[in-house]
Amino acid sequence: MVVLFVLLEVAALSYYARSNAYTQARLLTRSNQVVGGVQGVFTSMRTFWQLGAENRRLSERVIALEQELAAYRGAEAEGALLRLADTMKHQPYFYTTARVTTSSINRTRNFVVVDQGSKAGVETDMALLSAHGAMVGHIVSVSKNYAVALTILNPLFQASGKLRHNPEYYGSIRWEGGDYRYVTMHELSKYADIHVGDEVISTGFSDYFPADIPIGEVESFELNETGTYYTVRVRLAADMSSLSNVILARNPNSQELKGLEAKLKKRYQ
Repeated sequence: MVVLFVLLEVAALSYYARSNAYTQARLLTRSNQVVGGVQGVFTSMRTFWQLGAENRRLSERVIALEQELAAYRGAEAEGALLRLADTMKHQPYFYTTARVTTSSINRTRNFVVVDQGSKAGVETDMALLSAHGAMVGHIVSVSKNYAVALTILNPLFQASGKLRHNPEYYGSIRWEGGDYRYVTMHELSKYADIHVGDEVISTGFSDYFPADIPIGEVESFELNETGTYYTVRVRLAADMSSLSNVILARNPNSQELKGLEAKLKKRYQ
């Protein structure tokens, strides 16, 4: 009975479909909709089951692109360091570049370790600068492939600074502890024309640092109790929390200068 019913239904639909063009068009449209719907369901199911593989391919592509981008960034940073070092060649200093392997900012005495040592010509007393050429510290210990620098965030660090627009007056630079973003310039003459935002640079008096190396900018200042000197809060130009590529600078005459200083001290002590 079921088979007979199906055969009669097929015959009726066939007769109805051939009755006129309008009916044929409606049936064709309806059949296309049904077939399209069924195909759509199967397509959606197939797409769903392929999502895992597609996501894996996309993830692999993202990883490959990230690695490529990192390589470009590294090359660009290295190029920037070399260009900066190249601009400094007119000064009587030897320059080389390195990468930071270890650093600290929250200890009482902070240090930086770089991946260049005596094999690359690194020596003690070389200046350590950021990738942008700002003051960071100086080398105190060297092995064959590594070197350790005392940073500006260390009470043992010594340097002097001056105002770029008013360079005849200078003061001593020291870290007071606490915030790694700031140091203090002490004993700046009251006659210095100082303003918030003024750039503080190195004097060149140090055995380590060339003149005019950026240290930071004036955050605030106040006269001491006797009204003779300014105490200046300086925001560091170097971001000590994210050191990566750095520059090492050595004064080739530093040993000669130190020898003369030692002789003078011995003679007049």
